[in-house]
Amino acid sequence: MSPRPKKLRKCEVAIHAEAYKPSGKSMDELKQIELHLDEMEAFRLCDAEGLTQEEAGERMGVSRGTVQRIVTVARKKVATSMAKGYAIIFVEDEE
Repeated sequence: MSPRPKKLRKCEVAIHAEAYKPSGKSMDELKQIELHLDEMEAFRLCDAEGLTQEEAGERMGVSRGTVQRIVTVARKKVATSMAKGYAIIFVEDEE
């Protein structure tokens, strides 16, 4: 059996850079963490815009539970990057 296809996630965010990194080091010196567009969108809606997970889910066209899973992963990636000095690489998934 193949897994259920991933539901299309609506993203309003436009990524304005390829990466975000600590200053003073070049990209080749840094470990990198990929942050996918849907992770950035869920993170932005819940944490920057202050929406509930249910409201964010409505905006993204997914369930509250899906937003919860996505934002949990995004928060861990951003926190790890900040705590350990990793670069964040923004990835726009192709559907």
